[in-house]
Amino acid sequence: LMVHWWAERRSTQVSSLVLSSTTPDKSARSSKMSQVKSFKKLCAVCFGVALLSLTVSACTVNSGNGESDISFSNIEACATRSYQYLPKEQLNTGMTISYEIAPEAVWEDGSHITADDFKATWDATLNTPGSLSTSGYDQVISVEAGRSDKQVVVTLKSVYAPYKILFSSLIKADSVEDTSDISQDFLDLIPFSGRAYKMESWNKERLVFVRNEMYWGDDQAVARKVVIVPVPESEDEISSIESGKIDFVVRQFFQEEKPVLEQDNIASAVASGSNFESIWLNQKCGPFADDIFRSAFIKSIDLDRLLSEVYKPIAPSAELLQCGPITARDYCTGNEFANSYDLIEAIKIMEGNGWKRNEIGYWEKDGVVPEIRWVSNTGNTRRERAQSYLIPLLQEAGFNVSADNCDVECYLQKRLPSMDYDLAMVTSTSHPDPGYLTKLFSCDQIPSPVNGFVGDNRWGWCNDEASDLLYAADEETDPVLRASTVRQVLRLMAADHVLLPVFQFPNTGIWRTDKVGGPIEGELSSPAPFSNFNQWLDVDGDGEIVIGVEQWPKCLNPITQCFDSPWMALTTVLSVSPGAFKTTNDGRYVVTNLLSGEPVISVR
Repeated sequence: LMVHWWAERRSTQVSSLVLSSTTPDKSARSSKMSQVKSFKKLCAVCFGVALLSLTVSACTVNSGNGESDISFSNIEACATRSYQYLPKEQLNTGMTISYEIAPEAVWEDGSHITADDFKATWDATLNTPGSLSTSGYDQVISVEAGRSDKQVVVTLKSVYAPYKILFSSLIKADSVEDTSDISQDFLDLIPFSGRAYKMESWNKERLVFVRNEMYWGDDQAVARKVVIVPVPESEDEISSIESGKIDFVVRQFFQEEKPVLEQDNIASAVASGSNFESIWLNQKCGPFADDIFRSAFIKSIDLDRLLSEVYKPIAPSAELLQCGPITARDYCTGNEFANSYDLIEAIKIMEGNGWKRNEIGYWEKDGVVPEIRWVSNTGNTRRERAQSYLIPLLQEAGFNVSADNCDVECYLQKRLPSMDYDLAMVTSTSHPDPGYLTKLFSCDQIPSPVNGFVGDNRWGWCNDEASDLLYAADEETDPVLRASTVRQVLRLMAADHVLLPVFQFPNTGIWRTDKVGGPIEGELSSPAPFSNFNQWLDVDGDGEIVIGVEQWPKCLNPITQCFDSPWMALTTVLSVSPGAFKTTNDGRYVVTNLLSGEPVISVR
């Protein structure tokens, strides 16, 4: 699901303007970001076909293997740094997946869902400029119809264990002119649907779903209309529930809201969730490109105190998430990231490598005091509370940290995807299969000139051994061996100080019992906690169910950076686009009604 927009790809000339930490004002940053977007398109096209030597010089390729490099200690160098990692040659000869599409499966206009739609999804994902991630689809050699257009035969060049993550949201082939470039499609509407509802309208204020009269499934839409509206501030969510402005909202739980939740006609349920928050460090460039500096910084953060100060109010029984960027316990021992705090050792590391405290107490080397820009989205009280608590402690420990926040659109669509940050707190979604780790952490997934600035590894972590293990895990069909391989990767992450996992959020659903009913809690633990709204009841008979969400998508394209927003995926694509598998409330992948049964897997 989650979550990954990240198509702000940069060039040497323009990024040096935009990524500077001394950009004077927001309007200047916005103007320069526009320059990046324009130049990015030119750079990506020219690099891809290698036409002009001028473009090659603008997209200079530099080698990198994950080691510290003084040349990239400056954030302006981010666009020029590349990684020459190549996955090891596969030990197998590939696999074939045969899907049988349900005979009755049709789109909203009555046309049949066929192999052409699977092929269009593969083509769009693999070739659209600015595609969020090609991981998995880059293993596919062909997608063809079998004995009929209702049978899909997908041929892969290697065994791909996490195949269930493929084709999770289909693109209707007839909805686009060119399936190899859909970057300019779906600007203000997704016009197709293979689910119970179809999208009637979308704008900045509301999204309206109406029944898809051609839907073939047993889980037909119950309510005539479902409306989704943005309610970004936590206080507004609660007041909107109290006033009846919205019927349902899902959010993190705060103890101080308990009296509100105990009122008549307001119900709530808390369930374990698949979202987790971590502290991430940009290793591609900036101060954390230095392994020594990064190690000492990580050892200066007391996560136990942070948990008590920021997360205990959310859930008094909260415990630190110490597995890493994963919540599926089969793939971790549970202590990979334990005992990271050691302030005395941090001081020894810095002093032993030539760092000294200057007159105001900050670490300095060769006359330079690294500036650490901690970016977050304004209005997120939890993250702002974390900044208010941790920044003074980190400054006291000698690190020149400052808040560098912007609104959620800037944060998700610009700063994080362009890696214009040093430190960030990011909420991610863990999936039942660890295959998602490859696209997030392998060296070849770091956006760079070598891969045309495509990839989800926005942290810049490159460890050849870990990348080899990730690809080996994707190839391993023995679940025990695969789990062991993933655990090795998590240990390498901890040793390289890639991140600090903090907390796995519970999901809390809050709703008005006098306005909405049915299986409200049915999917509350899943990555899509209100994905079953087609089964909800319009109790008050006003003709619609209104769902409030804390973030609002700024675009609807299901292939490009738009899809990196979990809220975009939850509110739009997953509600209209059929897929081969879905994640259940208890954390399993199951075949959807798009297929007649389990696909047939054969290894060549």
